Amino acid sequence: MKKTVAIVCGGDSSEHDVSMRSAEGIASFIDAERYNVYKVEIHAGKWEALLPDGSRSKVNRDDFSFVEGDKTIRPDFAYITIHGAPGENGVLQGYFDLIGMPYSTCGVLVEAMTYDKFVLNNYMRAYGVSVADSLLVKIGHEGEVCDEDIVERIGLPCFVKPSRGGSSFGTTKVKTIEQLRPAIDLALKEGEDVMAEAFMGGTELTCGCYKTKEKSVVFPITEVVSKNEFFDYAAKYNNESDEITPARISDRLAERVSKLTSMIYDLLGCHGIIRIDYIITEGEKINLLEINTTPGMTSTSFIPQQVRAAGLDMKDIMTDIIEDKLASIHNS
Repeated sequence: MKKTVAIVCGGDSSEHDVSMRSAEGIASFIDAERYNVYKVEIHAGKWEALLPDGSRSKVNRDDFSFVEGDKTIRPDFAYITIHGAPGENGVLQGYFDLIGMPYSTCGVLVEAMTYDKFVLNNYMRAYGVSVADSLLVKIGHEGEVCDEDIVERIGLPCFVKPSRGGSSFGTTKVKTIEQLRPAIDLALKEGEDVMAEAFMGGTELTCGCYKTKEKSVVFPITEVVSKNEFFDYAAKYNNESDEITPARISDRLAERVSKLTSMIYDLLGCHGIIRIDYIITEGEKINLLEINTTPGMTSTSFIPQQVRAAGLDMKDIMTDIIEDKLASIHNS
């Protein structure tokens, strides 16, 4: 009998539309002969299954079931592709843990920690991973950190961004002290905490990875060359960047990045597909930028690009992830 997979998408952050596009990609990648696939959109307080006839069915949050015709359907597996809250910050993972629903991503703690860039940077620094210097400005306490203190500590240029969020929403590359306060105000529109982060100039790379009980796979590395000031929303989604897979780096550096990616995956105890962004500075120093636990999954996103470069099939990878989690639940 076919298992049922719900692709959970949407969310209430600025990344809602990106999530919906990722859901389309994932639906096209999952083996339709092996699984029944539904998309479930969470948005503005509504949880709705999108049915094949174009109608919507309200999701019962007691057990994540919904009705199609005369059938009540409770999915066997949730593939989470919400970028931002509540799918990337641990909230949805906690819900699925409570109702006993296996899902595709890392667990609550890892999701919450990787979602907060400031927390993640300081955690990874304790393990000897190189990250940019940064400081935090909390909402309601903006006046307690003066612009001069930020410049003295972080330097210029620097990046001002929401501590929690993605797709570069609310992110500004600040070049002068006069730009700091407007940048902080912009970032506060996206979240409650703002991170001012030191600028690092170099080569930007991103590397995907997934693991099961049977295998450990690190994908070929992508080099990112933005045509804009930095890898902002337009560069990510409006083709205003060059994405080169495999990256134009030495074999030695590629091996070091791959090993670090695998090590971080294990160190955090990740599950499913993750993607780690790096900046390579002078002397081939590898600096961690961000860990994406629900990376974009459209046909042109980094992960599908890397999978193609590796000569692998997205359908097989989706099956690996789903079956590995189902097996672990069955055996527990």
